[in-house]
Amino acid sequence: MELSQHVEQERGVLKWGGIGGMAGSIVLVIVFVIVGVFVGSDPHEPMDFPGIRVARTFEDGLYLAVMILWIPFFLALYRALREERLAPALFGSTLAIVGLVVLAAGALPHITTLAVSDLVHAPGATISNEAALELWKAAYAVFDALLTAGLILATIGVICLGTAMIKNPKFGKGIGWSSVVLGVAGVIGASVPLWNPDSPAPVVAMVGIIVFCAASGWKTYRASRLA
Repeated sequence: MELSQHVEQERGVLKWGGIGGMAGSIVLVIVFVIVGVFVGSDPHEPMDFPGIRVARTFEDGLYLAVMILWIPFFLALYRALREERLAPALFGSTLAIVGLVVLAAGALPHITTLAVSDLVHAPGATISNEAALELWKAAYAVFDALLTAGLILATIGVICLGTAMIKNPKFGKGIGWSSVVLGVAGVIGASVPLWNPDSPAPVVAMVGIIVFCAASGWKTYRASRLA
């Protein structure tokens, strides 16, 4: 009876963790669509913020939801990988979760920038557009720093988890080596802003994490049916 309950609990962890990984990837793609359609490529203008405020709120809320969905996924991935390769599974899941926590800390920039927008659009406002723009950029600089740190940690975690997958029969060499490649490309892309803050290279890291979580989430979900 105890063994049966343990197996069912193990299946539940893998099943819902896998669903979280896939669902998070889908939601993050929706976030990119919202940015592309409603926000645009240059949302750092406080003068235009009222027109994109609703879209920004949805975007940031969904982004935070993605981080929440992915944390259980990485915990489930550790459960699925720990038997064959404990060290990379443990270190990888830990680094990835810490990275997600850092990303979650920077998930709601509109709360800060809303205050700057209110200063600009308040009746009788005396703050100049130039001063508002400088405040806006300073606020975004903090969130960009959190994004860079979080992506570097998360993609290093992906490398470790990919290493753990290579010899795991539930995952295999194909997805294992692909994850390592995605992780390495992600670390490089996420690190570029350290010397070039205006580079779009972090998109490579984010896309890599999306692909990794979607593919590994499916594998983890399938593993729950074989547990």
